[in-house]
Amino acid sequence: MTTKKNSDGTVGKALNLLDEVAAKGRPVRFSELLAESEHPKATLYRLLQTLTSQGMLSYDPDRQLYSLGVRLVKLAHAAWQQSSLAPIARPFLDELSNKLGETVHLAQLDHGQVLYVDKRNPAKPLMMFSDAGKIGPGYCTGVGKAMLAFLDDATREQCIKQQAYHRYTAHTLTSAEALRTELDNIRTQGIAFDREEHEPNIICIAAPILSGTGRVLGGMSITTSTQRYSLETLEKFKPDLLETARRIGLQAEAWRFPETTQ
Repeated sequence: MTTKKNSDGTVGKALNLLDEVAAKGRPVRFSELLAESEHPKATLYRLLQTLTSQGMLSYDPDRQLYSLGVRLVKLAHAAWQQSSLAPIARPFLDELSNKLGETVHLAQLDHGQVLYVDKRNPAKPLMMFSDAGKIGPGYCTGVGKAMLAFLDDATREQCIKQQAYHRYTAHTLTSAEALRTELDNIRTQGIAFDREEHEPNIICIAAPILSGTGRVLGGMSITTSTQRYSLETLEKFKPDLLETARRIGLQAEAWRFPETTQ
């Protein structure tokens, strides 16, 4: 049985169920969901029926499979337009990626983790984990650390406690103490690095996207491989990175980018 998030009544249970279906990454049978559910069979079935009737899930009666519904696609598109930095940042990301010939990521924080909201590839893209819509760890990605470092003290500490500290590579930070030290250094330097901490041979330089008052709106990174750059040579991108982050922050404020929960 999987560990569930705290539910806010029926709505919370339904949203958790949507998360479970989405996490499968494919259509799923009722029996699979039931095997991992904390709910009785009748309750699970009722939740699935409600989500299906509301268009949040789709049900294939021939194959007896549930999948995410079209209504979710519409909601996701609306959220992308209203609450994501992506539409605002897109021209700036295009400009930066074209100028440097490297992969550029745009991300926001989601309960201390990294939600990738856009990605711009050069002519020869790298194979790596991050794609728009994916969730990555905050403690061992450059863009995650860049955002965490500039949070207010209370929020940063809360996010530090939400990290898993799984060791992905020999370079991964594996404790809250090590992460705190790293975040203090990042705040002083204004940039963060991924030193092959999440994926072997993948390195990046990252910066936060801040409002005029210093609120973290998101983060961005320039990502490459150790076959093409070292951490030292990667630092030459710092001026362009910081200037692009500044321009995105100004544009976001002009559009009254909404307050978000870190």
